[in-house]
Amino acid sequence: MDWDKLRIFHAVADAGSLTHAGDVLHLSQSAVSRQVRALEEMLGTTLFHRHARGLILTEQGEMLFEATRSISRKLDTTAARIRDSEEHVFGELRVTTTVGFGTMWLVPRLAKLFARYPDLKIDLMLEERVLDLPMREADVAIRMKEPSQADLIRRRLLNIRMRLYASQTYLDQAGTPTEISDLGPHRLICQNPATPQVQSGAALVQTLLAQNIASTLLVNNYFGVLQGVLSHVGIGVLPDYLTVDFPHLVRVMPEVESTEVPVFLAFPEELRGSRRVAAFRDFVLDEIQQMRRPIMAE
Repeated sequence: MDWDKLRIFHAVADAGSLTHAGDVLHLSQSAVSRQVRALEEMLGTTLFHRHARGLILTEQGEMLFEATRSISRKLDTTAARIRDSEEHVFGELRVTTTVGFGTMWLVPRLAKLFARYPDLKIDLMLEERVLDLPMREADVAIRMKEPSQADLIRRRLLNIRMRLYASQTYLDQAGTPTEISDLGPHRLICQNPATPQVQSGAALVQTLLAQNIASTLLVNNYFGVLQGVLSHVGIGVLPDYLTVDFPHLVRVMPEVESTEVPVFLAFPEELRGSRRVAAFRDFVLDEIQQMRRPIMAE
């Protein structure tokens, strides 16, 4: 089968338009159209339904697009391996993690990684949705749960817990609760239990909200909770790794905490030899090692 025709078909299917595909391929719309028609004639089938709003894949087109998408991913991976050098780390690395861990722990440390590898490009995707690594939605993931896919290389980084923290200024003004029943007159800052988050954190929040607390501030991510605590708004439910970078946070009621949450780093088996992945993995492991003792000593 003619790879040039398949390449053009893939671009059209991905863009949903002959014009947009032509822009990507640097070909005229008529040249793209001729190649698609030639491929349809060769296969003896129709690959697109043509509408005024664009092109929609037929069932046969969907089958072919799935095949070309798989080939494209494998070619991208192969090209990345070829580009990776024994002594030089460069190129794009797509990393995904949660909004909280990404904004509050990872991003503040990336200056060290870029100082070590100035030609590295990081595409950081912060979201609670678990991206599909085998399908190459990302190259590396840091997640608060062990990945379920069998064809991933995984490394347990650490265990964290959600705990209660406040600023000393807030506690001086509002008093320090000593047991969970003392929370009633305080303002609790936390994520809504219905917000996507680790299950143990949601369970802790549900327990706290059951205490008939007078005032609450619900935020849909831990970064917002942290800002509320630092601004003396109330007592916040936050992951314990923050105490390394924010040592002035005061832990409230040490006996109240979530169950352990495992943090894993994972990447596809096919990227085992990637220098970029190895550089990022080793960087994260070094940073985790530096922070483990303060957390464990608390």
